[in-house]
Amino acid sequence: MDIVLITTIIASLFLIIGVAEPLSARLRLPFTVILAAVGILIGSGAIFFLQTELTDALNPVAEAILGLPIRSNVFLYVFLPTLLFQATLGMNLRRMLDDWVPIVVLAVVAVVVATLGVGYALSWTSGLPLAACLLIGAIVSTTDPSAVVSIFRSISAPRRLSRIIEGESLLNDAAAIALFGLFMGYVMIGVPDPSLGQALAQFPVLIGGGALTGWLVARVAIWLMGLFGAHELALISVSVALPYLAYIGAEQMVGASGVIAVVAAGLTLNLAGPGRLSPQAWINLREVWGLLAHWSGALIFILAALLIPRLLGDVRISDFALIGTVVVAAIAARALILFALLPLLTLLRVSPVVERPYRTAILWGGLRGAVTLALALAVTESIRVPLEVKRLVGILATGFTLFTLLVQGSTLRFVIAWLGLDRLSPIDQAMSRQVVAVALQTVREDVARTTEDYALSRDVVRAEAKAFGERLDAAVKTAEDSDEILDKDRITLGLIALAGFERDTILQRLREGSLAARMAEQTLLDADRLIEGARVAGRGGYQKAARRSVAYGRSMRIAGALHARFGVSFALARRTADRFELLLSQRLILRDLGVFIDGRIRRIHGRRVTDLLQGLLNRRIEMVETGLEGLRLQYPGYAEELERRFIRRTALRLEEREYVSMREDGLIGAEVFTTLMQDLSKRRAAAESRPSLDIRLKRLELIRQFPLFADLDDKAVRRLDRALTFRYVSPDDVVVRKENPVKNVFFIASGAVELESAGQTWRLGRGEMFGQVAILMKNARLAAVRAIAPTTLLVLDIDRFHRLLRKSAALQNAVRESGEKRGIDPDVLLGDVRSEV
Repeated sequence: MDIVLITTIIASLFLIIGVAEPLSARLRLPFTVILAAVGILIGSGAIFFLQTELTDALNPVAEAILGLPIRSNVFLYVFLPTLLFQATLGMNLRRMLDDWVPIVVLAVVAVVVATLGVGYALSWTSGLPLAACLLIGAIVSTTDPSAVVSIFRSISAPRRLSRIIEGESLLNDAAAIALFGLFMGYVMIGVPDPSLGQALAQFPVLIGGGALTGWLVARVAIWLMGLFGAHELALISVSVALPYLAYIGAEQMVGASGVIAVVAAGLTLNLAGPGRLSPQAWINLREVWGLLAHWSGALIFILAALLIPRLLGDVRISDFALIGTVVVAAIAARALILFALLPLLTLLRVSPVVERPYRTAILWGGLRGAVTLALALAVTESIRVPLEVKRLVGILATGFTLFTLLVQGSTLRFVIAWLGLDRLSPIDQAMSRQVVAVALQTVREDVARTTEDYALSRDVVRAEAKAFGERLDAAVKTAEDSDEILDKDRITLGLIALAGFERDTILQRLREGSLAARMAEQTLLDADRLIEGARVAGRGGYQKAARRSVAYGRSMRIAGALHARFGVSFALARRTADRFELLLSQRLILRDLGVFIDGRIRRIHGRRVTDLLQGLLNRRIEMVETGLEGLRLQYPGYAEELERRFIRRTALRLEEREYVSMREDGLIGAEVFTTLMQDLSKRRAAAESRPSLDIRLKRLELIRQFPLFADLDDKAVRRLDRALTFRYVSPDDVVVRKENPVKNVFFIASGAVELESAGQTWRLGRGEMFGQVAILMKNARLAAVRAIAPTTLLVLDIDRFHRLLRKSAALQNAVRESGEKRGIDPDVLLGDVRSEV
């Protein structure tokens, strides 16, 4: 085939891609529907011009179009890894973990149910063997929810819903292709009725092997990226090779799922990349992959649509009934998951609530596309599949895809409008009014400065200022006096705005280099939770998300348990250093929010809401400071090292800004600028290295600084260090339950707890202890104790506490004081204990 003609066709396809996006916006149709329609028209036109006798002038073009090397392997080995890999890089994985139950249900369970539903429905209505019917079910079970995601975003749907749909789009291809591989094998070897249990038993092997392969390849790639840190183009080049090597390695070498390998590789890079690459390199890498995925997604749709006229070439009247069977079975299977299983999981409190209108939109938005056509094409290309099976697979998969694209896709916006999802909620309408009012106030101030700078005519300024002032007054009055905005809604709006500004501040700090990429990622995650918490549950949701942002996470608890039970300290050291840096980053961000509250929010919501938001912000700052103070006590000096590191990074950022300014002003040449930036990059790489944290040494220092152990010698302190275990508790965690007998004494290293007994409440803080009264009162049961702040406890068992009590006069005095506070005779508590000090 002429290379000039091929190049012209490829260039024309890119031109079509460029025109299709604005056309889809103008026609209010999903982008993929436009691409599919164009592809079908091109394919049908090529066939028409080859068969007609009207003209032969376009025959070379038609032959080139139909002769394009469109094979299933092109879709599966070239385009699909790109799409999957980019999807994983663009996801907020940590937020998706909050919704893993509905994601897995839609992406895996729904695919299995659809495969079985369509397969058995076809086996009852057609003469195909069960293996072929299940193969068709696997082919049509994968969805392309990109259209409904874009529509949900355009109508400001809840972020949680968008995350669920995005997670489904990432994983359902993997599940469907894995099932396709299983049943394709049965069809090729001629097994008409496969054992369903045996088939599904191979499923975990495909998943596990693919995940391990993808993880290993990604770790090697990340290691290489670490070596090439100063060469951004090299980093991007390694990332381009990563998904293809993972896919081919899993498919050809391991015999596992290549799709799962690509997903695992993308997830690994998504989690580890921000901490290993510079912020700008990570941003540029994701932008490159976004462009590659856009092109791949568009090309795969156009090229797959070109095949549709060919696949439907020998369709029969009886085939339409089977297409209807597939349509009904697939929609029924998806509806069963959405309207039966998901509500049940919500009732059992293992899944978030997904409202009925959104479930309906998800049902109708389950469009099929290029992956379905690619899998069907793979069946038609196989010489080991019977001819009738190939014919029906091509026709049924193509017919069902056309139904979803042309019927469901073209009517999706009407369904959205019918469900009322295209209308803003009252609180969102109120928010839009607040935005308009704040924006107009800012514009008025900027216009006033502009008129002064340019010395504009006073008459012109007066006329325009009057018109603009009337509009501004109307907007502010509408925002302030709207009857639809209740006081609690004003608070919610203020909290959403505050959390949104916090997110913008984090991004700004990240661009400036003030925040490490890894810490910025975690703080952005916390900001997203604040926004969603405020939107869903108002002040209570915001406060819950705020407490979660400073609480000890599951990984911190696991690391503490490993250190306490097995002496494995590296995990705890890493998590503790992460917590130090995270709290310092939060403090840096929170201190910028007060000005925003007093300036922007007060203009719209008034003083009362402003004071309440300022109070909530102060409590957040107090929680962060409490957490930092506890860590400083536990590991003295380490916070100062991190703060010095922050100052060094800030100084380097300012130095870079000065060099750039001098270069732009022509004060230094390109050679000098390049030399200065190279030296700056070396110093920045050194400043990025985080100081190490010595857990063991800091434990000894902490014990020595504890007032209750002040009179112990070095030998006794070392013995006590071996006996004590650390326990980390978050606010509202129960430390001791009232009904449980006490077996330990607890010393508060940082934080605070609340002790409740016999209707009385005591609050204990740093340096105090609890549990000793119950132990010394002969196994009495302790009151209920819960943490009221992030708290670090030192735990000592009964026997060691008795031995320590006999040797330490300071501890005996502390026991006396605690007994006197609770109205207990100290002599009764101490009994026959005599100090040996």
